[in-house]
Amino acid sequence: MNAMLAQWLGLIPEPALRQVPALALAAALAWGAGLRLYLVVFVFGLLGRLGWWPLPENLEVLAHPAVLAASGFMSLVELSADKIPWIDSAWDAVNTFIRIPAGAALAAAVFGDSGAAWTLAAALLGGTLTATTHFAKSGTRAAVNTSPEPFSNLAVSLGEDAGVIGGLWLALAHPLVFLLALAVFLVAAVLLLRVIARGVRRLLGNGRASSAAGR
Repeated sequence: MNAMLAQWLGLIPEPALRQVPALALAAALAWGAGLRLYLVVFVFGLLGRLGWWPLPENLEVLAHPAVLAASGFMSLVELSADKIPWIDSAWDAVNTFIRIPAGAALAAAVFGDSGAAWTLAAALLGGTLTATTHFAKSGTRAAVNTSPEPFSNLAVSLGEDAGVIGGLWLALAHPLVFLLALAVFLVAAVLLLRVIARGVRRLLGNGRASSAAGR
């Protein structure tokens, strides 16, 4: 399916097409880390442990029992915290300092055997992708938390859970399709971040105006 799509588009030459699975894997790890870091680590570790998917050599550590236990436990903590209004935003704030470097490291590990240049490029692009996803998620959840009822927060959180699992499956089963979908996601995320930034500036402007009026 991926080869037929690439040939139909006429955008990807055959040598580059062979790199698509690795690119999709690195992108999926970085993208997923911005949403559910611990779940991504646990899922890929479990796939490798059970022999359902061959992990790159530099990612085989994810299948170690100690890493599986830690990532599994933290997945439960994250999935629970993410369902509670405002606790989810606090969790996102703390994990800003964990998700982004972890996403960069996971993406770099995919190309760890391809030389220093590819590894560094994967780390830079992976970290940027994780950061974009993380801040889009954090901004969206902060906006949703202003709703007085808790159900919208729960619905968005469950949607993220399903989206991560579906995205990881798509990256493994149809890597080129995943990369195309990711490109659409990134455009939407950038537009969303612009909307959030305008909203924050508007709130700060209103706050300064109120303070000035109160003097």
